[in-house]
Amino acid sequence: MPHQPELLPDKPSPEQATRDAERAEYLERLREKLKDPEFRAIEGFPIGDDEAILALSDPPYYTACPNPFLSEIIERWQAERAQLREELGLPDDSADNGDGGEPVYHREPFAADVSEGKNDPIYNAHSYHTKVPHKAVMRYILHYTDPGDIIFDGFCGTGMTGVAAQLCGDKRTVESLGYRVKDDGTILDEKGQAISRLGARKAVLVDLSPAATFIAYNYNTPVDVAAFEREAKRILREVEEECGWMYETLHTDGRTKGRINYTVWSDVFYCSNCSGEIVFWDAIMDPVTKHRKSRDTLVCPHCSASQKVRKLERAMDSVVDRGTGKAVRFSKQIPVLINYTVGQSRFEKKPDESDQRLIERIAEEASSAARAWFPTDRMPDGLRHTKDAYYLRGIENVHHFYSDRNLVAYAYMWSQVSNTPQSIKPFLRFWLQSVALGFTKLNRFFASSYSQVNRYLKGTLYVAPVIAEVSPGYALAGKIRRLSKMRYARTDTVAIATCSASDSRVPANSVDYIFVDPPFGRNLMYGELNYIWESWLKVLTKRKDEAIIDETQAKLLPDYQTAMRDCFAEMFRVLKPGRWMTVEFHNSKNSIWNAIQEAILSVGFVIADVRVLDKQQITMQQWVGTNVVSQDLIISAYKPRTGFERRFLEQAGSEEGAWAFVRQHLEQLPIVVEQDGALEVVAERQAYLLYDRMVAFHIQRGFSVPLGAAEFYAGLKQRFPERDGMYFLPHQVAEYDRRRLRADKVEQLALFVTDEKSAVQWLRQELDSATGSGPQTYQDLQPKFLRELHKARHEALPELSEMLAQNFLKDEQDRWYVPDPARQEDLEKLRERSLLREFQEYAQGKGRLRVFRTEAVRAGFKHAWHERDYRLIIKVAERLPESVLQEDASLLMYYDNALMRAESEPAQERLL
Repeated sequence: MPHQPELLPDKPSPEQATRDAERAEYLERLREKLKDPEFRAIEGFPIGDDEAILALSDPPYYTACPNPFLSEIIERWQAERAQLREELGLPDDSADNGDGGEPVYHREPFAADVSEGKNDPIYNAHSYHTKVPHKAVMRYILHYTDPGDIIFDGFCGTGMTGVAAQLCGDKRTVESLGYRVKDDGTILDEKGQAISRLGARKAVLVDLSPAATFIAYNYNTPVDVAAFEREAKRILREVEEECGWMYETLHTDGRTKGRINYTVWSDVFYCSNCSGEIVFWDAIMDPVTKHRKSRDTLVCPHCSASQKVRKLERAMDSVVDRGTGKAVRFSKQIPVLINYTVGQSRFEKKPDESDQRLIERIAEEASSAARAWFPTDRMPDGLRHTKDAYYLRGIENVHHFYSDRNLVAYAYMWSQVSNTPQSIKPFLRFWLQSVALGFTKLNRFFASSYSQVNRYLKGTLYVAPVIAEVSPGYALAGKIRRLSKMRYARTDTVAIATCSASDSRVPANSVDYIFVDPPFGRNLMYGELNYIWESWLKVLTKRKDEAIIDETQAKLLPDYQTAMRDCFAEMFRVLKPGRWMTVEFHNSKNSIWNAIQEAILSVGFVIADVRVLDKQQITMQQWVGTNVVSQDLIISAYKPRTGFERRFLEQAGSEEGAWAFVRQHLEQLPIVVEQDGALEVVAERQAYLLYDRMVAFHIQRGFSVPLGAAEFYAGLKQRFPERDGMYFLPHQVAEYDRRRLRADKVEQLALFVTDEKSAVQWLRQELDSATGSGPQTYQDLQPKFLRELHKARHEALPELSEMLAQNFLKDEQDRWYVPDPARQEDLEKLRERSLLREFQEYAQGKGRLRVFRTEAVRAGFKHAWHERDYRLIIKVAERLPESVLQEDASLLMYYDNALMRAESEPAQERLL
């Protein structure tokens, strides 16, 4: 039994006593709030009774449900922020909305290299399906914010954004990023330029998953390390006294007892030829290296028949379910290797008769004796249930994932945490939860791995044919040492809520910066993956509110896009005008990329920069492609200033409004991006992307686009200085010219030719003397063009000669060249008439279009939008292949907005 005198310190400190009293007061307020049906109706409210939610919560800064105290906390933080800015000599930005005069706050998109490894002890303290290293997030926070600023993360996961916000006040950690910190707190980059100020930031963290917010809470809350170490070691001693006999084995001398570190278990199959039992480990694993001899075939030891592993039938055992008392059938697994310790030495052996008798005794006592509570929740249906097919092994409930002895031992340790002081109870649960999945049958055996702890396949619920069953001391003793090093957390700097990112209850215009790593399509099924953790916590994710694609829940791409739009709309609401949002994107599907991009733009954000994180070369490069996204992208978007939005509404649909947008957009873009002495062309400053952003800004707000492409390009040349194919504001161009003189060269962007639009862009770049080879004949151009061409199957791409004739002019030497703006406008009008004639054919036809000219569809959609003929856009869009519509950002933007406008049209307007 526990030694009570060790459990409690003699007397709580005054600070702890104050904190306990505050917590008790807020718990009562939360208890009352939980009785309110409207509060429980908040989107994303987790599944769990009041007592379970209260037991998990530590209000006001952490609630295992929507946090009703966020407004109070943020109001206090804002007052502290104003005072801190005054102390640091930073200007007052409380009225900074861009209405006249220079705004106090100005940042360009962060465009430097970000490559932070994942071997940091903080990062590895608790595994999760995906997370961004906190040191990578720190670079963004330092760039976009000042000390005391409030950061928001609506998909916080393990809370690395909160960790990063706090560590921005830790000099040693900031300097580990390669920065230098002056005595006054000014942070200098590698070139000695001031980039930020040392000081912790505040963070509001939101996630739908109770498991995620519980992990985030423990990552971001200070703990009494000495008390944690004392209690964790006590629990290990107690579990040794209670369950240690289950993890004993005899040494090879037959007398000495050893302590089991882990036991390797193997699946058993039936031979399809002779029906004999085949032990997977014996048949397919090399006895020396313990690696597979073959990936997909094995030989039956009885009849020598060669077998395909995938086609083998599993051997099954009938047992009594220790959780329900019912008879069940599980896939047969037998122990094949034991790793154990005698004294200070480790040994390995094949299980002997005494080990087999021990396993039989454990099975009897585990099912008959009164043991500590453990969850028996039925596993939910979902994509992982279907793909990982653990149900074929007989696994249907949470406790089925555990072996007999590991379930008994883990449940015992979980119950022992209840006897500990409240101040360290959550961190002890965090310690146990960090190995909860590694204690299950998900834990794969890796012979070459230094440790067998937490070897489960991330992002899945896959049970391998060979698994490692770890013992409590082996899995948890080292964790005590590692977790004790987490001493960075501060009190009152991070607030956490468990709810949907679409309804955070954060006050409007109160957040200074957003960093978010949202779910992407069907990448990860968080609700399913967290189910085992959350069953132990007794509070579950409300899976119907997840922003994912999961056909088993009838959640498809449009549902995902709608959910993401709702979440980004909430982020737009809480972010201050003129401030930035960083979105990390990692998904290889263009349709998901376009859904995210459309969701960001549709709620009012303006994308200013998209960079691709090249993990092999560890560099950041601009993303200018429209096709396969094979790497992580970093999207930088800003919320336009209030003053600009107001002026734009007054001028909406006019040329003045369009040029006002371009000016404010150019103001937000990086002036110079330098990599290894070479200047990088900023894609967002090029004419075609400026035009695309201007068009999108009008359409997302429901206004007609006042300028055609040729008029726009001509207007750019008249109004803004041009350098290296980029456009600048007058006060920006001097800085670019100064840096241009010092640079070795200007790196041009690589364009991928996939359709007519990208083909014309490539030709324009190639025929321009400033960015390419200058005027060229058809014979010179054709071989280069064919090398760059990667046409999509559906694309009816015109011949090169036709594209040249429609977009460029020819001199006396038969060389094609880029026309001056006046001539370009005439060419554009002729080309548009040709495209619209082709579009009319699509509009009049029926059935699915298999091959078509995408530029004709874009031109037709643009014309129909100008004429407010939303029904025509919808009609033609529905003739296009769904994959094309979802993977073309421009077509998707017109279609989505046409749907919304058509639905909101008055009936009489539709009749007219």
